[in-house]
Amino acid sequence: MTTSAFIASLTTNSSLLALWGALLLHWFLPIPHQLHPLRIWQRLALLIATRVNHPHESYSQRLLAGYLAWALMWLTALVLLIAINELVWYSTLFQLTLLWLALDWHHTADLSRQFNHAYNRHDKDHCRQLLAPHINRNTTVLSLLGLGKAGAETIILSYGRHVVGVLFWYAIGGGISAILYRLAISLARAWSPTRAQYAVFGYPAIRIAAIVDIVPLRLLALLISVGHNSRAAIQGLRQQGEHWHLPGPGWLLVAIGHKLALSLGGPAIYNNIKMQRPRLGGRIAPAALHLSQIQQLITQRLYAWIIVESLLLYFFGGVL
Repeated sequence: MTTSAFIASLTTNSSLLALWGALLLHWFLPIPHQLHPLRIWQRLALLIATRVNHPHESYSQRLLAGYLAWALMWLTALVLLIAINELVWYSTLFQLTLLWLALDWHHTADLSRQFNHAYNRHDKDHCRQLLAPHINRNTTVLSLLGLGKAGAETIILSYGRHVVGVLFWYAIGGGISAILYRLAISLARAWSPTRAQYAVFGYPAIRIAAIVDIVPLRLLALLISVGHNSRAAIQGLRQQGEHWHLPGPGWLLVAIGHKLALSLGGPAIYNNIKMQRPRLGGRIAPAALHLSQIQQLITQRLYAWIIVESLLLYFFGGVL
């Protein structure tokens, strides 16, 4: 294939153009976290929950309300996105915009950098402030050790869900699929059963999130296992991969925990109630050095993921 033919094939591959366009736009023009449209989606989810989630009702009624509320929000978004896609003149630009909205790489990298800097200075107040919007736990009671574990887990899962999960579903169904995945993950975050008021109502959202998470996060776990300490990572997946309450995040935490010999998981306090979570990984408590290692490891694997996905889109055609 000549150079001109190669360039021509690239410019006609709308899926690949949208992928790299969204990545470049996201990195050079990131949406501020506080202004992101998904925050409106989460506020709407909380508002709907206050109307349909009634603690005095029976278990089955609250569970049904959770499924119906989830279907109302997600299916409405699906119909609107399909309708808009039929009306737009430039489908590639529309898909690029959706992927740009769905990605959250820049914010996660910024959170990792800020948290690592604060943790290295033993600034517990700043660490708690940084983590508070991203976890459902009460950060004010976390010790420095607890903050290290919570920070590591938050950064790992944020990269897994907000970057790899988004890119995976983009490859499956384009920008619409990518943004619908983020909407599903956002509902699971807003209605997390770890919050007392959503203990039953939020089960449908978390179960659906577990289903859409399992393939991309497990693929990322396998990709992370490759290379140094691969034997320890693979052995850890065999021994502890199914211990976590969610199958996708469990594999990802186990792979990184064993690869870097870090201790992850363990007891956590939700709503002033101590919950016993499995202990994953090695025996070393995460320090600032290990948080930097996590950042470096995941970043390298993200570049590899993008290269592989780009090659697949190039050789096997686009999703658009």
